[in-house]
Amino acid sequence: MAVRRFNRKKTSLRPREFRGGGLGKKIAAPDDFPDREGAWAQIKYWSFAPAVFPNMISSVSTEAKAGDLIKVYDKEGGEFGHGLYNPKAKVPLRMIHHGKDDIDESFLDIALDRALALRCESFDLPRNTEAFRVIHSDGDGLSGLIVDKYADVLVVDIHSLGIFQRIDRWLPALHERLGTKEHAIRVDPEIAKLEGIDRNKIPKTRLRPLKIKEHGIRYEVNFEEGHKTGFFCDQRDNRSRLSEFTENKRVADICCYTGGFSLNAKITGKATEVTGVDLDEKAIAQAKRNANLNQERIEWVHCDAFSWMRQMQTNSRKWDVVVLDPPKFVLSREEQEEGIRKYEDLNSLAVEIVESGGLLVTCSCSGLLPAELFEKHVIRAAHRKGKRLQILDRTGAGPDHPTMSNSPESRYLKLLWCRVI
Repeated sequence: MAVRRFNRKKTSLRPREFRGGGLGKKIAAPDDFPDREGAWAQIKYWSFAPAVFPNMISSVSTEAKAGDLIKVYDKEGGEFGHGLYNPKAKVPLRMIHHGKDDIDESFLDIALDRALALRCESFDLPRNTEAFRVIHSDGDGLSGLIVDKYADVLVVDIHSLGIFQRIDRWLPALHERLGTKEHAIRVDPEIAKLEGIDRNKIPKTRLRPLKIKEHGIRYEVNFEEGHKTGFFCDQRDNRSRLSEFTENKRVADICCYTGGFSLNAKITGKATEVTGVDLDEKAIAQAKRNANLNQERIEWVHCDAFSWMRQMQTNSRKWDVVVLDPPKFVLSREEQEEGIRKYEDLNSLAVEIVESGGLLVTCSCSGLLPAELFEKHVIRAAHRKGKRLQILDRTGAGPDHPTMSNSPESRYLKLLWCRVI
């Protein structure tokens, strides 16, 4: 078998080759690269993306163990950065630093502190809302970690073995800075299997439902039955903005989940009539409880969005404002074509139930669907129905969901604000 040569400082070294670690890659013994110390990996291609997949890794030192913070060399043997390593994972190397600086565990602690400062000092979110994202994975340089705050509770969503090994070290600092008292650590069973996380070591914490306030509106958050971490903090600013367009209007909130857009339209926006539609029976039940908390009357419909809009067309029903916030349709690159078709079909139905000159707010939370492609197919959906869209704005998640320049897919939430002509 031909063995690839690795060059560093014009020196050609031939590593002894054997397979292991689940990667099927060359594992280098210490004397193969005598000028390298400690745990390291070498990559085949130049890439500043945080996720390094198996086919991008050429060799790994024997010292590199699952969960380690290791040094990374580029294809020519130059110092490239550092990452969290896990040979069993679908993403075996998660880059957390690019550059020649020598870093240690304190670099991760600094990244955590920087994320907290952004929310608590720069944006002063604790003063304005009881629910926000504290850590946004790659967007904060902590790939595999999501933390949301709900009043005095933290919900920690982990996607990486390296993060799981360190979370106990970080929780006291998070509680102290945020004034929280309880937390729940969540690891999806499939992710735990892929990452090699022992599910017996995941604390089994059951959080009681609690009430939060956002923009003066009260919500009950059910951690056991809710999607993601219990509530969609990413739409906070968009929920508030919708109220600017809804005074004395009839509003349809399609895929309404627990009623965030509906309640903002009715309470702050003073809409005359609001209808919320969702296929998730538990979400609709929670939406009803949220409306009752705020003593508001909203029509809630438990129904599939496609079926409901077709029926509304048949009934010649139209609304002044339609919000369309479906679940993620593009789950993988292989499913992109099918997901795009669903977005296009859903939007083609939505434009038919908007009054001429009315507002359509259409959303996509698929990170693998670029904003430009989403917009293209929304426009195409409208044109198929003989409609035109006057695009008023393009928005996304709030500032507590930052996007790193080397991880554009973390800009997952996209909204188009359009008049239907």
